[in-house]
Amino acid sequence: MSLSSPFIQRPIATSLLTLAIILGGLLSYVRLPVAPLPAVSFPTVLVTASLSGANPETMASTVATPLERSLGQIAGITQMTSSSSEGSTSVIIQFELEKDINEAAREVQAAINRAEALLPSAMTSSPRLRKLNPADSPIMLLSLTSAEIDKGTLYNLANQDIAPRIAQVDGVSRVSVGGSSSPAVRITINPRKLENAGIGLDQIRDAINAANSNQPTGFTEDERYRWSIHTDSQMFEPQNYRDLIIARDGDHVMRLGDVARVEKSVEDIYNVGFYNRQPAVVIVVSPASDANVIETIDRIKARLPGIYDALPASADLHTVMDRSPGISASLQETQITLILAVFLVVMVVFVFLRNARATLIPSAVIPVSLLGTFMVMYLLGYSLNTLSLMALIIAIGFVVDDAIVVVENIARHIEAGMEVRQAALLGAREVGFTVLSMSVSLVAVFVPLLFLGGFIGRLFHEFAVTLATAVMVSLLVSLTLTPMLCSRWLKGSIHARPPGRLQHLVERSGQRILAGYERTLDVALRHRRLTLLSLVAVIALNGFLYVHIDKGFVPDQDTGRLIGAVRGDQSISFDAMSAKLDTARDRLLADDSVASVLGFLGGSGPAGGGVNSATLFVTLKPERSGDTNANGNRLSGLMSNIPGVQVFMRGLQDLRMGGRSSSNSQYELTLKSDDLSLLREWSPRVAQAMRGISEITGVDSDSRDGGQAIKLVVDRDLAARLGLSMRDIDTLLGNAFAQGQIASVYEGTNQYYVVLEVARQWQRSARALEMMHIINDDGSPIPLSAFSHYERSTSPVSVSHQGQFAATTVSFNLSDGVSLSSATDIISDRLDRLHLPTDIQADFEGNAASFQSGVEAMPWLILAALVTVYLVLGILYESYIHPLTILSTLPSGGIGALLALMWLGKPFTLIALIGIILLIGVVKKNAIMLVDFALNAERERGLSAQDAVREAALVRFRPIMMTTLAAILGALPLMFGTDENAALRAPLGISIVGGLIVSQILTLYTTPVVYLYLDRLRRR
Repeated sequence: MSLSSPFIQRPIATSLLTLAIILGGLLSYVRLPVAPLPAVSFPTVLVTASLSGANPETMASTVATPLERSLGQIAGITQMTSSSSEGSTSVIIQFELEKDINEAAREVQAAINRAEALLPSAMTSSPRLRKLNPADSPIMLLSLTSAEIDKGTLYNLANQDIAPRIAQVDGVSRVSVGGSSSPAVRITINPRKLENAGIGLDQIRDAINAANSNQPTGFTEDERYRWSIHTDSQMFEPQNYRDLIIARDGDHVMRLGDVARVEKSVEDIYNVGFYNRQPAVVIVVSPASDANVIETIDRIKARLPGIYDALPASADLHTVMDRSPGISASLQETQITLILAVFLVVMVVFVFLRNARATLIPSAVIPVSLLGTFMVMYLLGYSLNTLSLMALIIAIGFVVDDAIVVVENIARHIEAGMEVRQAALLGAREVGFTVLSMSVSLVAVFVPLLFLGGFIGRLFHEFAVTLATAVMVSLLVSLTLTPMLCSRWLKGSIHARPPGRLQHLVERSGQRILAGYERTLDVALRHRRLTLLSLVAVIALNGFLYVHIDKGFVPDQDTGRLIGAVRGDQSISFDAMSAKLDTARDRLLADDSVASVLGFLGGSGPAGGGVNSATLFVTLKPERSGDTNANGNRLSGLMSNIPGVQVFMRGLQDLRMGGRSSSNSQYELTLKSDDLSLLREWSPRVAQAMRGISEITGVDSDSRDGGQAIKLVVDRDLAARLGLSMRDIDTLLGNAFAQGQIASVYEGTNQYYVVLEVARQWQRSARALEMMHIINDDGSPIPLSAFSHYERSTSPVSVSHQGQFAATTVSFNLSDGVSLSSATDIISDRLDRLHLPTDIQADFEGNAASFQSGVEAMPWLILAALVTVYLVLGILYESYIHPLTILSTLPSGGIGALLALMWLGKPFTLIALIGIILLIGVVKKNAIMLVDFALNAERERGLSAQDAVREAALVRFRPIMMTTLAAILGALPLMFGTDENAALRAPLGISIVGGLIVSQILTLYTTPVVYLYLDRLRRR
């Protein structure tokens, strides 16, 4: 009794069980989340800290270093990088994949608490942390514009009203606001008037602090009532500050308005945002790692009408970028590909079986297997994404294989005159072990992927489980539903009706092909040594092609969206940088391929990085020519002649590794050293050498140590005699030039700052220092020039660390048509010729590092798949020899895949590697059918090895051709597509189709020969 017998004998139970799978699958399908790619979320935490007016070196030494030392004690950190620029520090901590992100966040917060005692007392707020996914790309960009409302009020609307309402949407991870800053009262001092009045900046600061109080004022009560006491203790309007008395001389008073200009403005005036040519506040929405992107965007859109209604009439909120149309189009095209693959596979079955009922039976396996897979995907928390849908498309060619073998064997018995029910019982029992071997060994191919760690393992885990699940569900359906349907639907001979002209043509063609195969097979069997040598040559050619083929990481998506960086000279002013940014924007908008441009400069918004670095989001037109990266390279070249700035463009991708926010290009090379001066000497040399490589473009370095600086040289002895300390001097400079937030006022739920500085016309020259003076303990104004002088020098614009070592990252993009393997080989060769000092360590990071680890893992992954398949087959066949016969079919698949990729100019990427691994499963299924038949013929009928394998090759020729053509046509639609993820799917289809075509031609001859040689070895 076989597994199939109870299901053949109980058709109602079998039908209801199938119906349950269908209903569960449909329910699961509608609940599956939708995403571009699987959730590959490295546990990453971002810590940010700010100290207004502090230079980058001060931020690095007084803020970044204490934080890094405390954070470095946390277990499980794989990478820690920091970047310090003027007034801000960010530290990105990336943990092992197995680390729980919530636990990591708690440990990071504890480390921040430990470090706070070592941080500067002038910091107005503690360092903040947030969970970060480096692979996140924005799912929506919004711009808030108005012709009437000032920037501070617009920012407040975005930050206080819009961003929180969007952040509450399920599926949103964070909402960032940039392009301006919060409203504030700005007090700009005229130092000349202040000097004439004999008043110091610290005196003004003290007066403003004293005029703003937020102390508890208590209450009073009698026998019946209680009254709380309130005071007018805070000032909100500029006029209140203008009237503030800052000094008194008898009856004469000096008010703040006499020496300063007071106005409502913003906390930080050194930032700007725009949408096309209109000033704007930018809102960037990022998704949670497990979010259904389309549903999340739909929820945001559902809230937008309420947000619009709450805005002032003169404010306009625009949706600049929305990822849902691209993802929906990609999902829709993938689903069409899935349907097309089903149709092609069904047509293959029909052509070979030439009977509608016989075709319908294996065709029924496809939807049942897919729906059963949806149930498992839902239970495991998976999503419908490009990789899982690719797995389902490929699975179509696999899941029908088992049913084809069962139906074809049952049909063969019916054609021989056996009664239908008996044929179903006998046919299912005969091929039951064959089908089991085929499916189990195919699933075994994915076992190494399931246990593979790191990014690659996490990325393809969902793919492997989805495909393995589909195969196992199809195995159960093929051994239960399929033979039951055969026993009910196949009536007598499946070819009882007179064949039509088309069937005659197909049958004659099949007979001719089989006759031709029989003749050529006999030739191969007579010339066994030559046939075996051809197999050896194929194995050697595989190694040669693998070494010489271009290799890549993961194909880039064609999203139609670019993220750009405009990097100004290190000493560029904010006004000059704003003008350069306007020029870059205008050139982009003038290009025929560009639909819109959104950007921001400075501040602490989504990518705030000082006044010399701006961020751009460019949306390309759908009717553009060339892919996204090609347009990015072209547009970067278009702006290469803007003096004083560099413009970098790269395609917005859903897949990005590494914890660096300072990289302006897609791939990274990092130099590390504990000798900062040596690193600063060699970093520019490395960057310059890389700019001379034609295979890469967009070369940029985050080494920014050439900014202009003014060093105040103080005669400490003289200053001490005048009653002044260095703290007094630093306080004066901070009050004058650091946009110091000297007081806080509270209004409702909002907190605003009072900002103090000298007027901008007094900040435009180093000579402004000569106009500054300090009031000493005697009340005498002492000019800075009395005890100091200034010198011009250079200072870093930013300071970067990695793992507490000084670090410089050089980022780059690939030129059109250049593979990542070629680029990294050329860069490594150029570094070797530079002869870097031993104290400097150079490593690829981010995507480039993942690529290198992937290239190293590729041959081991293939070897692990081969070993796993051998072990499984050896267990199933209780033999050391016959698994080798089956595995001998695999080299031909590899050579076909590599040749197809090279012919079409595609690099060997991780997606192509998955195709090779899939080929191991497909090609060996054909060999299993042949070997299994030959072994049975030897045991049960006493045939010689040669007669048995020859008969096996001829009898199994039809199911082998059917399963191979089904797999080819199932994979063929993957090669074609126009959506943004088409490039991701293409290498999988190319490698499978190419591999199957070549392997089908070769293995039909080499497998019988190898079987004979190994059978002779077994008998010794």
